[in-house]
Amino acid sequence: MNMAIGALQASTAASAPADAAARPAAAASTSSTRVELSPEALVLIAKLKARDTQVRQHEQAHLSAAGSLALSGATYVYQRGPDGVSYAIGGEVQIDTSPGRTPAETIARARSIMAAALAPADPSGPDRAIAAQAQQLEQQALAEQAQQLAAAPAAEEDDAQKFDPLTRAVQRAYGVSDAAPATIQVAA
Repeated sequence: MNMAIGALQASTAASAPADAAARPAAAASTSSTRVELSPEALVLIAKLKARDTQVRQHEQAHLSAAGSLALSGATYVYQRGPDGVSYAIGGEVQIDTSPGRTPAETIARARSIMAAALAPADPSGPDRAIAAQAQQLEQQALAEQAQQLAAAPAAEEDDAQKFDPLTRAVQRAYGVSDAAPATIQVAA
C-alpha cells in the first residue's frame, strides 16, 4: 500500500534552513559527540519522529491484516533529519491482489485484500483505491459463482441421463418415460 508523502516533504523542506550558512555551527567534542541544534531543527526533528511513528504503525497494520497475501515486509522512504538520523516519511506493503482459482477462493482473497487495505486507522487514497478494486473483484466472483450455481442443477440432470445407461435401458425396456414416477407394486 502506498502512502502519500508529498505534503510532509513540502512542509519539512519549508522549515529547513535555505542554505548551510544559515545553520548554526554544531558544537562537538571528541569522545562524545553532542550536537546543538537550533529551535527550528528541533521542531523539524519532532515532526519527523511523529511521522516516522505514524508511517511505521500504518504499514504494520497493513502487514498484520494481509497475512499470507503480503509479498514482503514494509519498505520505507526516508528523510535524513538535521540530527543525521533517517526518519520514515512514507512506505508501502506489497500485497498479492491476484484472483483465486475458483470464485469462492477469489471472494475470500478479495475480502482479505480489502481488510488489509483498510486496516490502518487512517487509510490513504491509494489504500482506498485498492480496497475498491478488491470490492470489484469480489462482485465479479460473486456473479460468476451465482452463474455456476444456476447452471449446476441442469448439468446434474444431464449427467444423470448420460452416465446411467442401465437406468435408461430399463426405462426403454419397460416403456417408462423420464416423467413417470418410479413405483413398486407389491402383491400379497
